[in-house]
Amino acid sequence: MVNRKNIPAKHRLTIRLAKIEEAEEISALTHRVYDKDMPNYTPDMIRTHLRKFPEGQWVATVDDVVVGYSASFRISGKFALKAHTWEAITGDGYGSRHDENGDWMYGMDVCVDPAYRGYRIGQRFYNQRKRFVQKLEIKGIVFGGRLPGLRKRIKEVETAENYIELAKAGKIRDYVLNFQLRNGFEVIGLLPGYLKEDADSMGWGTHLMWRNPLLAPDGSAKPKWAGDRGRLPATVRVAAVQYMQRRVNSFEEFMSIVEYFVDVCAGYKADFVVFPEMFTLQLLSMQEQTLSPADAIEEITRQTPEFIHAMRELSLRYNINIIGGSHPTRKEDGRILNIAYIFLRDGQVHEQPKIHPTANEESWWNVEGGDILRPIETDCGLIGVLICYDSEFPELSRRLTDLGAMMLFVPFCTDERAGYLRVRYCCQARAVENQIYVVMSGNVGNLPHVKNMHIQYAQSCILTPCDFPFSRDGIAADSNPNTETVLLADLNIDALQMARANGTVQNLKDRRHDLYSVKWNGR
Repeated sequence: MVNRKNIPAKHRLTIRLAKIEEAEEISALTHRVYDKDMPNYTPDMIRTHLRKFPEGQWVATVDDVVVGYSASFRISGKFALKAHTWEAITGDGYGSRHDENGDWMYGMDVCVDPAYRGYRIGQRFYNQRKRFVQKLEIKGIVFGGRLPGLRKRIKEVETAENYIELAKAGKIRDYVLNFQLRNGFEVIGLLPGYLKEDADSMGWGTHLMWRNPLLAPDGSAKPKWAGDRGRLPATVRVAAVQYMQRRVNSFEEFMSIVEYFVDVCAGYKADFVVFPEMFTLQLLSMQEQTLSPADAIEEITRQTPEFIHAMRELSLRYNINIIGGSHPTRKEDGRILNIAYIFLRDGQVHEQPKIHPTANEESWWNVEGGDILRPIETDCGLIGVLICYDSEFPELSRRLTDLGAMMLFVPFCTDERAGYLRVRYCCQARAVENQIYVVMSGNVGNLPHVKNMHIQYAQSCILTPCDFPFSRDGIAADSNPNTETVLLADLNIDALQMARANGTVQNLKDRRHDLYSVKWNGR
């Protein structure tokens, strides 16, 4: 039985180019992954991959330990699209068929350390391959896939063709083929004798193809790839959870609700999901009696380490960046801060305290304001987080914008419509004046036995600037008030840059720096 490992705090899960000095380590990984009857890679074979096509070989690392490997090469379609075997197309695993002018990428292998399965490392490799193909402006990806469930079901399905059709129809499950279909690959045929050593697949392979969506079917259109700006993608998919407060009986029940929404948003391939301000106060509903404000803060602080650990695991395992609402916490110096914890899908955890606690927070919870405001570097560019009332102070969002933020996430918690509209109108103003996207997420429902959380009002939304490239009314997605739901929208970063440079009005460029400025005295 495989001993599954968790990724320790402060360790990052990273996808990066492989290094030739890692050949021994990568070879050892392939021997852990494949049994002795399957082809394994020697260190010399790995070195050959890296010498022939270094840009197409990636590793997944945890604290610089290799836990996954993705091998690929370029090849002409006249070879890749015809029937072939693994040995013939890969040159016995050396990648010797690499053609620097090939119009297709061939996926030679993806393997993941069994101890680190569950972190969607295979998904991350596939995403990396797709981005690279778009950068190269070639036609797509092709490879032969395994059918590991075929041997067990052959009497039932009779033929490999029937097996594939049943898997495509959802009537049987093959974990490899279903994964590839979910990733947008299409089956273009069967490959008999593809990998004779693969007994579970009975030697069969599926001939799979993914077409580069940035090219026309004839391959003629070659739009500019967003990677010219570095790692910043042209479109970012964001999700906002309008979260229903209800009583829970355990921390595990609370996290099961949170995981449900993370799973849904990851299923829609969102890059970010945001939860509401103070949504963790739901944990206080586990208590049999209503706690005093002081006791409530101590109880919620006690849950902080477990909350951070659980949310970080969700971010890693579902491959999604999570803005974890906010969570009141007593710090080591005794100060009580309302903190948004941001969990990145590489394992990093960031904190953004609320700068301006409301009078209610100050009097009820003794919450103090923080003095740190920084944008956060993510795999989708710089983002900012402002908690609820902070969005009503334009200096804060202007500082984040000046430091490079393109998207602003605003978890909020409001009890009635007027309070909600103050936040909503200010967030729309922040989107217009800074030419940024703003994503709002609020609570609905009620917690009768948790003081200061009796009623909630929210109409979560995803807001844009108001100009021709953006959504009508400056609203990319909206929700019905006081209904638990999830909002999703694709936000085009190119449109922001175009609006800032050539928009109908250009707020950032037209500022009078000779008359006014924003000066930050905090950290």
